[in-house]
Amino acid sequence: LSKEFSSASSTTAVGTVTSRVTRNGNAIMEKDLLNHEDLAGDRGNIDDIFDETYQEKEGPKPPLRYVWRNIILMSLLHLGALFALTLIPSAKIQTLAWALLCFLVSALGITAGSHRLWSHRSYKATLPLRIFLTIANSMAFQNDIYEWVRDHRVHHKFSETDADPHNAMRGFFFSHIGWLLVRKHPDVIEKGQKLDLSDIKADKVVMFQRRYYKPSVVLLCFTLPAVVPWYFWDESIVTSFFIPAILRYTIGLNATWLVNSAAHMFGNRPYDQNINPRENPLVSLGALGEGFHNYHHTFPYDYSTSEFGWRFNLTTAFIDLMCLLGLASDRKKVSKEVILARKMRTGDGSHKSG
Repeated sequence: LSKEFSSASSTTAVGTVTSRVTRNGNAIMEKDLLNHEDLAGDRGNIDDIFDETYQEKEGPKPPLRYVWRNIILMSLLHLGALFALTLIPSAKIQTLAWALLCFLVSALGITAGSHRLWSHRSYKATLPLRIFLTIANSMAFQNDIYEWVRDHRVHHKFSETDADPHNAMRGFFFSHIGWLLVRKHPDVIEKGQKLDLSDIKADKVVMFQRRYYKPSVVLLCFTLPAVVPWYFWDESIVTSFFIPAILRYTIGLNATWLVNSAAHMFGNRPYDQNINPRENPLVSLGALGEGFHNYHHTFPYDYSTSEFGWRFNLTTAFIDLMCLLGLASDRKKVSKEVILARKMRTGDGSHKSG
């Protein structure tokens, strides 16, 4: 059963939790210090909780330094995806089904793997499940788990500041893909180096993937998806490569990026109107449940990233299935009392009509 944080519930429900309003740049952030620190301590991770002490440096911003290799490769990838769209009418139904399966598996490698398991420690996974999620993560090709976790914890700890890798205050394009096309802001690098990633370094599966990441990506992201249709049902090699590999990979990237961009800009904020992330059901559909972003940034330790269970949230259903099979355990879940108290205290009131 999901773990209820009863101690936090009893404190928050009666409204006695100490909260503090501080100013970070131009944003006023209200944080639930006692509640968050208690819960973070329980799960052994506090590096994804917003750091109120951070102050952006005064003066002009550092100049943009373009990473031309990434610009060229991302341009070619998206051109390849556009070409792949023209091949869909002539593709075999098995090829399209295989591409969808590869998309779902690779997406789970990000959502259930590098995000909810390794970044937030919101549940525990056995060795076989961690191996599966690592394989799926390499198929997704969004940096190795260690690097993904580091950047994501920095994102939560310094959200919407210069130390946020995909700071949405710099616009939609930057938070979507632009952050990958330029050198990181010095504050992102500095803060990332100071994070405690000992839990990730101690996971031998994660460090094995990091050691052999490039060959694992070549095999799992591009070779395997392309070879299966060509070998097993005589699909043309061009279609086999461009649909299950290139198009699937491109869609997977953009589904993840929309969490950084659209889910930080479009939608309501029923849990905390003082932060930028929003509730965006359309993003949740594409990202297997990761679009309930106002909830997630308010309660980053919740394994479901939402209060609505399986609704638009295939990742939550997957984790629940893994628990049923004995491959996962110790799901962290926020109690309904805590959620309601937070809505009443810091929400934008939209929950009343929804």
